[in-house]
Amino acid sequence: MRSLCFFLLTVLAVSPIWPLGENPTVGDPFLIVSVSDKQISFIHESEVQSTYPIAIGKDGDETPIGLFQIIVKAKNPYYRKLNIEGGSPENPLGSRWMGFDANNTDGRIYGIHGTNRPDLIGKAVTAGCIRMANEHVEELFQQIPLGTKMLITDTTDLEVVELAKEYGAI
Repeated sequence: MRSLCFFLLTVLAVSPIWPLGENPTVGDPFLIVSVSDKQISFIHESEVQSTYPIAIGKDGDETPIGLFQIIVKAKNPYYRKLNIEGGSPENPLGSRWMGFDANNTDGRIYGIHGTNRPDLIGKAVTAGCIRMANEHVEELFQQIPLGTKMLITDTTDLEVVELAKEYGAI
């Protein structure tokens, strides 16, 4: 039995599939999204570094609630629905895309992204994504590695520090 356990531990330790990607730990980047307050907070090095206003999903296309991970990142993302090239002023995804794994998707359905309509920040207008001003999403994009965990909550009167402590980011 002991040799079997040793064998399994050895296989897992050298396996190319374990661990998958980066595994953030306390102090690593963490995001908290409040759909009720329409804000995203960036926690890093056990402190709230910044909070930005966002747009969220509209009725019928609500932003999913839960704990997710950033699994895709792209500069000047291509908008598949309307066949709009990345970098185009008509592209509603703006200058950056950080896709997350909500509802068993591949990070290409739900994401944090920029916008070509900054006047809509603060409103419920998206198809479930989190929309930010391009300059804000570009700042965040540089600081968020793949594997970053994010909590999306609909709690009102959001206490970011308390939630960050509860989820081990602080």
